[in-house]
Amino acid sequence: MPRTRPATTRPAALALAGVIGLTTVACGAPAEGAHAPAAGGARAGYPVTLENCGRTTTYREAPRRVVVMNGASVAEVSSLLALGLGDRVVANAQSYGRSEVKGRAKAVAALPARGIQQGGAADIPRETMLGLRPDTVLSTTSYGFAADNGFATRDDLASIGANTYISPAGCDDNPSRMRIEDSYRLLTDLGRIFHVGDRAQRLIAASRKKIDAVAARVKGRDRPRVMVVFSNMSMGSNDFSAIAANGIWNDILRRAGGSNAFSSATRNTFADLSKEKVAAESVDALVVISYQDRDPDGYARKLLKEFPQWPAARKHRYLVLSDSMYLGPSNDIAVERIARMLHPDAFPAR
Repeated sequence: MPRTRPATTRPAALALAGVIGLTTVACGAPAEGAHAPAAGGARAGYPVTLENCGRTTTYREAPRRVVVMNGASVAEVSSLLALGLGDRVVANAQSYGRSEVKGRAKAVAALPARGIQQGGAADIPRETMLGLRPDTVLSTTSYGFAADNGFATRDDLASIGANTYISPAGCDDNPSRMRIEDSYRLLTDLGRIFHVGDRAQRLIAASRKKIDAVAARVKGRDRPRVMVVFSNMSMGSNDFSAIAANGIWNDILRRAGGSNAFSSATRNTFADLSKEKVAAESVDALVVISYQDRDPDGYARKLLKEFPQWPAARKHRYLVLSDSMYLGPSNDIAVERIARMLHPDAFPAR
């Protein structure tokens, strides 16, 4: 299995990264519900107080200088763009290079980086972060604020007047428990922080409606066993160390009428398996997650050729996805596309 990135447990483990049918919001669109200062300098709708990963944070106005951490995630930057808040970002580390949402990859690329490496496993060092003078910093997990990793802590940032936010289920730096509901919680919290709650709730309602409609179509059917794997990535010592075993993808598979063929291999987010153990599983379908890979389709075809005994290989049944398989605003796209692959007869011809 080719390795195009250094072996690490960080890149995809942090990611857990628009809603189909909705108009994609341009990155420079004004935030819905923005208000001019009221008498005495107070702003309508504020203060907003959140309990976030054991810390109470208070926002006295909508953030204007936002830094987005975790280059291997897309959750926060995609959610900000879906909410029309791209103009609040002063530095963005997140990038996937591709997206299931039309125009999103281009919108992400247009955000300022301020010399930060985008889309990489490395993150923003402490002094660089403090020099950006943020008023709010977003991180997918608590890892982004760990001093022993060389990052500014939440206390460091509070000392310069910056709030910090860790996305749902990321408090303990363990994405294995993330679910679609965590994507909705992220949108809800950002809606409160930026006073665009109505927009957030419309996105959530549209996503729920689509996912529920798909789940109803595949209800009661057999659940094919799906392998979810990151293309051309190594995160361990075995031939296959980037198999997604537990996390939000399992919730997506369940709603799409499938199951994860490798969820029992480990309790961790990723399984690190030998070629022999992978070959021993019966894989009915393949979902390849493309993370900074120029040819994920080629990787999928090569994998199916390597395991011709799989039903997935005999039927040539695979799908390439990227940000819709992650924490973020696009999970309904992944649910529908996977369901159409697994249960094509449940959907009318387009």
